[in-house]
Amino acid sequence: MKKEMLLQCKNISVQYAGVKALDGVSVALDEGEIVALIGPNGAGKSTILKSIFGLAPLKAGGVYWHEDKFVPVPHEVVQKGIAFVPQGRRVFTHLTVRENLEIGAYTIKDTKEINRRIEDVFDMFPDLKKKANAKSGTLSGGQQQMLALGRGLMTDPKVLLLDEPSLGLAPKIVKEVFAKIKEINEKRKTAIFIVEHNLQSLFQIIDRAYVLDKGRIAMHDTPENLQKSDILERVFLGKAK
Repeated sequence: MKKEMLLQCKNISVQYAGVKALDGVSVALDEGEIVALIGPNGAGKSTILKSIFGLAPLKAGGVYWHEDKFVPVPHEVVQKGIAFVPQGRRVFTHLTVRENLEIGAYTIKDTKEINRRIEDVFDMFPDLKKKANAKSGTLSGGQQQMLALGRGLMTDPKVLLLDEPSLGLAPKIVKEVFAKIKEINEKRKTAIFIVEHNLQSLFQIIDRAYVLDKGRIAMHDTPENLQKSDILERVFLGKAK
C-alpha cells in the first residue's frame, strides 16, 4: 500500500542578505517516515526546516501539505499538524517542566485535554514525570532535550521537524535521544524530518536521507546506498563536483 505524501518542498529558494541559502531544493516526507537532511555546516539543512515552519521567507518555490500549496506562517503550520523542535534545547528555564509542556499546548483550550497530553508525554519520558515540578533550568542537558521533544509532541503533530537533537550531548545521552525519536515515530506514527550531524546514530533510524551541499541536493537515497557511495566524503571533505 502506497504511503501518503504529507509534506513537500518544491524547488524552494531562500536568500539571506542576497546570499542563496537554498537554490531550487525539493524534498518530500511520506507518512510514517524518518527522513534526514545531512551535509556540512552552511549547506542549508536548517533553512529547509525553517522555511517549512515559516521562519525563513521563500524567494521561490512552494511548500505543500497533503499536496496542497500553502504559505507557511508558524501558528498556522502548528494547526496543520507540524511541530518544530529547534536546535539548542530551547526550554523556558525559569518555568517548571509541566509549565513548559503547557506552553507547548497553547493551541488547545480544553484543560482536561492538555492534562491528558501531559500524561502521555510523561508516559514516554518517565524522567520528566519525576521532575514535573522542577524548574527546567535545573535539568541535565539530556533531560532538557527530552523536554523540548515532549513539548513538541503536545500538539499531537503528524510531522515533527527536529534540528540537531543530539547537539552538545554526551554519547550515552545521544543514544537515548535517538531511541526516543524512533519510539515517537513507531508508537505515535509521527513522520520526522531530522537535521543531524551524528551520522552513525542517524543512519540506524532513518528511511532515507537528502545530502545537501551549498544549498542544493547533492544526492537522495537510503542510508545503505549513501554509505556505499563516495558522496559523504566528497561533500563533507569539500570534494563535491
